Amino acid sequence: MARVDRLEASIRLTGSADDYRRVMELRHRAGIALVDSASGADFVEPDFDALPAFDGGLPEVTGGGLTAGLLRAGMLRDGAIIVRGLVPRDVATQMAVRIDETFADREDFLVGAQRSHPTYDEFKPDPRYPELVIRHWIREGGGVLVADCPEVAFEMNEIFAAAGIQRLAAEYLGEPPVVSADKTTLRRVDPAMPGGWHQDGNFMGPVRALNLWLSFSRCGDLAPGLDLVPRRLDGLVVSGTEGAPLDWAVSESCALEAAGDRAVVRPVFEPGDAVFFDELNLHKTASDPSMPNRRFAVENWFFGSSGFPEEYVPIAV
Repeated sequence: MARVDRLEASIRLTGSADDYRRVMELRHRAGIALVDSASGADFVEPDFDALPAFDGGLPEVTGGGLTAGLLRAGMLRDGAIIVRGLVPRDVATQMAVRIDETFADREDFLVGAQRSHPTYDEFKPDPRYPELVIRHWIREGGGVLVADCPEVAFEMNEIFAAAGIQRLAAEYLGEPPVVSADKTTLRRVDPAMPGGWHQDGNFMGPVRALNLWLSFSRCGDLAPGLDLVPRRLDGLVVSGTEGAPLDWAVSESCALEAAGDRAVVRPVFEPGDAVFFDELNLHKTASDPSMPNRRFAVENWFFGSSGFPEEYVPIAV
């Protein structure tokens, strides 16, 4: 990580595609070392006194008032917490532009077209890990893996550092956070994109996790957002039953049963707003073909190094 710091300092002055790629490789090596040496940790103590009074939906705080203890309290009481203005609006809207550029560059890469300023460069993990065969599925779902966009990954890490997000994740998890090349994804979602209720714990197994879903555009009304069950669930809801679109998805009736007396929420997010949740939260993409706009966002899963999911590819933050 000291080598990462030195290389990133030089990148801020003048960076090349090779430099960005090298940072990603070094972070991957550091992530492997963190996972290999992890010995266990405890989550931060929840600060229930700082949590806004329950109003039937999800608690909302501003970025400046967010602490790890407050975040943990929101997770344990309501299953998620909304953070308004986690990053500046102009920074968020610029990231939406960068996502458009990255998606276009990926398409040029896939057809072998000439690229003047490549932003898409498929990441190759250490041989002990499997290849990232999920790329096709991610593309079909309106996403691109951040690990495949080393320049944008650098820019996103800079944004996260300015907002104190990596520090927050470390305090919340009680140990150095590690992200996954498999689960950190830039999103550009069209209104016609279908959504399915799910819990990410269905894919991960037993983990120590914190997910940051950060919007780079207004969504939830004019563009697809998220539907969330505003309740802490103690385990996985049965999936693949009648009415579920896929074997990993939860049917609408099962989702409503899990919500109980708490109505499903569909927050409206402005650029720079975020929601944090973990692997037990039940949610889905909230899309409607009548919506006029696409949604731009990033989904970034932080894992405690002692609870990193097997078969995933670690990258230190």
